[in-house]
Amino acid sequence: MKIQEYGFGRIVIDGRQFNHDLIIHADRVSGPWWRIKGHRLAAEDLDQVLASRPQRLVVGSGYFGRLQVPAATREMLQAQGIQLEVLKTAAAVARLQELQAQSAAVVGALHLTC
Repeated sequence: MKIQEYGFGRIVIDGRQFNHDLIIHADRVSGPWWRIKGHRLAAEDLDQVLASRPQRLVVGSGYFGRLQVPAATREMLQAQGIQLEVLKTAAAVARLQELQAQSAAVVGALHLTC
C-alpha cells in the first residue's frame, strides 16, 4: 500500500482518497475505523489489527496528536508481542511507509483529524 498524501482529515492511498480513520494492512485498507471511546484507544478497537498478527503497530494519533493510548492498551499489545509506535499522523505515515518497505508485518491505525 503506497500512501501518496496525507492532510487533516484526508489521505490518499494507491490513488484512492479516504476521509475517515482507517487501518492499513500490508495488502488492504479497512475503514472507517471507529473507536469505542473516541480519542482513547481501547484494546477492543484493535481486533482487526490483532487478526493480522503484525510484529509492529504504528498508531497515527491525529494531526494534533489527540488520540491517547492508555497503559492497558499498551500492555495488551506488549503481551501479544506487538511493538507499538505512537506518532502524530503525519509522522506515523512516514514511519509506516519506512517499515512497510522493510517488512510486511506492520499495520498502521490512523486517526486522520484532531
